[in-house]
Amino acid sequence: MALDTGGRPISLSQELERLAKLRTDGLLTAEEFDKAKKQLLSSPTVPGFVFRGVRRQSTRTFAGLPLWSIAIGPDWDRGEMRGHARGIFALGDIATGWFAFGGFARGLIAIGGLAFGLVALGGGAVGILIALGGGALGGIAFGGAAIGLVAIGGGALGYYAMGGAAAGVHTVSALNRDPVAVEFFQRYFSWLELFFRARSWRH
Repeated sequence: MALDTGGRPISLSQELERLAKLRTDGLLTAEEFDKAKKQLLSSPTVPGFVFRGVRRQSTRTFAGLPLWSIAIGPDWDRGEMRGHARGIFALGDIATGWFAFGGFARGLIAIGGLAFGLVALGGGAVGILIALGGGALGGIAFGGAAIGLVAIGGGALGYYAMGGAAAGVHTVSALNRDPVAVEFFQRYFSWLELFFRARSWRH
C-alpha cells in the first residue's frame, strides 16, 4: 500500500487528481497524462489504493554521486513514468552508476535487460571489455549471438570466434577447427572445455 509523505494511504482517486493537476499545470502533456492514467488504472492495487514508485537515495555522496540510489516505478509528482536511479550503486527502471542494475542499465558494471558498460550482463549487452548476454557485443563477448574481438556463443563473429556457427579470422566451430584458434582458446579459455566436446579442441 502506498503512503503519502505523512504516512497516510494514498487512494486511487487522489492519484488521479494529482495527475489531473500535473496536466493542468503543464507538467504533463495530454498524451503523457493518458499513458500515466492507463498505467495507473492497470497497476496492482490493494482495493481502493494504488502502488506508487520508490525514490530513495543515500545522503552520503562520493565523486558527486549518492553512494546508492533506488528509483522504481512512476512518480507522478515529478511527472516521471519510470524511475531513473543515479548513484555509485544504482537500481532502477533506468539505472546509471558505477554499478548499475535495471531494465536499462549503464555503468562500469551494468546488469539489466539492456546493459551498457565496461562489463555488461543482460538480455542485450554491450561491454567495452566483457559482454555477456542473449545478444552480446564487446571486446570479449559471450552470448547466444556474440560479436567481439573474442566471440564465444551459439553464433559467434570475431577475430577469434568459437561457437556452433563461427565466423572470423580464427574459428572453432562444428565445421572448422583452426589450429591457431584451438591453441588460443585452450590457452586462455581452457575452462570452456567443460562445455564443448573434447574433439572440438583437437587438431
